[in-house]
Amino acid sequence: MKILVLCGLLALASGLPTAAQQAPGKLKIKTKGSPAAASTTPAIPDLPRTYAASITPAELRQHLTIVASDAFQGREAGQPGQKLAAEYLVKQLSELGLQGPVSGSDNPYLQHFQLTRGTHADGGYLKANGQRYEYLSDFFGYGPMTSPFRAETALQPVFVGFGVEQGAYSDYAGLDVQGKDVVAIMGEPQDERGRKLLKTNGRSADYWESGLRKAALAKARGARSIFLMTFAPTAAFRKQAQQLATSLREPAFSLPDPGPAVIDTVGETVPPGIGIYFTSEELGLQLAGTTINGLLDYARALGRAGRPVPAGFRAPAGTIFLPQPQEQLITENVLGFLEGSDKKDEVLVVSAHYDHLGVKHDTIYNGADDDGSGTVALLEIAQAFAQAKKDGHGPRRSILFIAMTAEEEGLFGSEYYTAHPVLPLANTIADLNIDMVGRTDRKHGSRKHYVCVVGSDKLSSDLHRINEAANRDYTHLELDYRFNVPGEPEHIYYRSDHYNFARRKIPVIFYTTGEHADYHKATDDVDKIEFDKLAERAQLVFHTAWELANREQRIVVDSNKP
Repeated sequence: MKILVLCGLLALASGLPTAAQQAPGKLKIKTKGSPAAASTTPAIPDLPRTYAASITPAELRQHLTIVASDAFQGREAGQPGQKLAAEYLVKQLSELGLQGPVSGSDNPYLQHFQLTRGTHADGGYLKANGQRYEYLSDFFGYGPMTSPFRAETALQPVFVGFGVEQGAYSDYAGLDVQGKDVVAIMGEPQDERGRKLLKTNGRSADYWESGLRKAALAKARGARSIFLMTFAPTAAFRKQAQQLATSLREPAFSLPDPGPAVIDTVGETVPPGIGIYFTSEELGLQLAGTTINGLLDYARALGRAGRPVPAGFRAPAGTIFLPQPQEQLITENVLGFLEGSDKKDEVLVVSAHYDHLGVKHDTIYNGADDDGSGTVALLEIAQAFAQAKKDGHGPRRSILFIAMTAEEEGLFGSEYYTAHPVLPLANTIADLNIDMVGRTDRKHGSRKHYVCVVGSDKLSSDLHRINEAANRDYTHLELDYRFNVPGEPEHIYYRSDHYNFARRKIPVIFYTTGEHADYHKATDDVDKIEFDKLAERAQLVFHTAWELANREQRIVVDSNKP
């Protein structure tokens, strides 16, 4: 995704002694004039530039040709190809001299964990008031998800109005929804003039339009599932369900042991442990126990009162059955640890996910850019820091390199790590996450040298300034912040592994170059990677990591931007 800056960067670095040209820990001294008059004052070496120059297109290509090869079968989490990729990464990290930090594992470089894989089965239904409603026709889930109704189960519907809660306003006030199935209207409460009752308070204007945000709140209140009532007529709803049916039949994954819950009230990721379903207007009214006129009367009364009012609806008895055969898989995060010196108890994380989509319909999805590019960038950054340490210039803070698994299935590798960290999260200063940095997206021309920077200012003003300074002093890329604005429509900030660190108030930067024509297709192959641009972007991550690992003060956490 970038091509011009690297030549200049390497030219600047070419006059510096490499590790092979000097004894470890020693640097050449510049002299002026005749030997007799030479100054004995050593020049100040630009160590970051020296070691960044070891991140090369040739070495990135060498790694990626293996990682994104057919031999690794698309690296799907829990499958043999992912295990082969993990073996390769362990070998590389151990040969660099990094330590395996996972205690209690059969391999200290591997953090094993279990995933549940659910396979769609036809025949799902919901019965209420003597009528039968079909899954993928009258209601459907929010993407593939683990079914809480694998046996026929008695429904316990509870109408919760709009299903929102903010300040003194709560649709859940006085309601017991523990283990029950809440029914909520899509949208937000309005007053008699059609104005939203809830103030934005700095949030986006459509904050409560998010069904995921309502699901997160329902989960926090203890609900088993949430049914989001749309106002789509049955025929229109069934047409939409039919259009989505293929993707909704994809396997669903979940963590049997997700660790302590961190509720995502931002509303951009699927909360674990709750079923989320959209209904047609007809089914939604049945579950609420009312008619369309009754629902409109309720909304008007709420608008007049300016607060939740009793609905007086009588929810029906009913049953639901969503069959889903399940199997348990074991997958692994790969970790390599480089111990720091005087500030070694503080830890910087550098991450990328090494899994991809595997084999579909006898076709291998190699994922060279997604995220083979980030994976090999991580290896090269680890190599540069390892060489610096061997030369006597190791980082003051420790660095933990994590190749995450199961990102494609739902950010599960990072979710598991942040719930079961091998090093304390309280000591983790930041996560620099690299995902898809080897191509050029549709917005930028082939001559552009850029990288998209996401999240750098959302939790720490220090982190944002450090990354910009690293780019200004070394890599000179165009820093594209278009995915970093509130309300960004593609929700990029929430779609890679850094987000599970950000949820826990750990500052993050997500480096990416955006989607391209081969995104999540079998054509995302090595021959389309722009290795010179990939090297430039990896060097920017290295320079930012160098400053974070060596500066005197830990970066501040002083922001909380959406």
